[in-house]
Amino acid sequence: MNPQAKLVFVFSLMLGTTLTISSNHWIMAWAGLEINTLSILPLISKSHHPRAIEAATKYFLVQAAASTLVLFSGMTNAWHTGQWDITQLTHPLSCLVLTAALSMKLGLVPFHFWFPEVLQGSPLTTGLILSTVMKLPPIALLFMTSHSLNPTMMTIMAILSVALGGWMGLNQTQIRKIMAFSSISHLGWMAIIIVYSPKLTLLNFYLYALMTATVFLTFNSIKTLKLSTLMTTWAKTPSLSMILLLVLMSLAGLPPLTGFLPKWLIIQELTNQHMAPAATTISLLSLLSLFFYLRLAYCATITLPPHTTNHMKQWHSTKPINLSIAVLATASTMMLPISPMIFATI
Repeated sequence: MNPQAKLVFVFSLMLGTTLTISSNHWIMAWAGLEINTLSILPLISKSHHPRAIEAATKYFLVQAAASTLVLFSGMTNAWHTGQWDITQLTHPLSCLVLTAALSMKLGLVPFHFWFPEVLQGSPLTTGLILSTVMKLPPIALLFMTSHSLNPTMMTIMAILSVALGGWMGLNQTQIRKIMAFSSISHLGWMAIIIVYSPKLTLLNFYLYALMTATVFLTFNSIKTLKLSTLMTTWAKTPSLSMILLLVLMSLAGLPPLTGFLPKWLIIQELTNQHMAPAATTISLLSLLSLFFYLRLAYCATITLPPHTTNHMKQWHSTKPINLSIAVLATASTMMLPISPMIFATI
């Protein structure tokens, strides 16, 4: 792709995201969502492969339908209340339609079927954008309308997302599909707490985006798309494989790594809201996704050091670690362990 064209698309992506998260009017928020959709489509289909064209078509149809429902929700609320302000969403039908529309944009269950297919047909860098940046505007809209959302509906969708995200990722061999189901599972944790503590949802999203960016950049650096390819990376890049192991464990939420922090706080808040059964259920269902994180980590470190002379040369001529990956990996794994020392010194 032409660098100038790519710059225009990335700038439009940032413009659409900024417009949506900073607007108070439904029309402006809808315009930002549309700019986002139109700017990501060329990045998905830039390889001109039939799978990429199929992914771009699916993404466009789903996002166009979801944006239409967002606009319909705002218009219905304005028709009954006379308010175009996003925070003044009070009509029950508008709340229901908006929840369905934003769930479709995010890929929450039962509107999740498009996300793994789109991510599988996209390059790794575009998959990173789809998994992180493109989810920020819908989450910002959920944050602004959190007081109007139905807690029971959000809890049911959240539990189903964690369950299906973990269950459907068990038998996958394509890394992009595994990361897609990982995203669906993490969205369940964000959705279950959005009504009770919206700021905790944002914290969860920021840490999820940090860890996911590290994983995608690592996979992009070692040029890995399948588990069979991942099993050969230890001999070439042992340092990156070790970083990948730690970040995957953090993404799984194992203590004392950074990924354990949001899950810990969410379980604590759900318990304070007298939702201990929901907290227990979502914690147990997270063990499903823990399995494929462990499988990814095992595949990344399974290969033993080579014993032949030719392979020893390849072993010693490893690539240096990218600085951005090193910084992101440090934040993705060590933020929780070092935070008590930071607070103690302040």
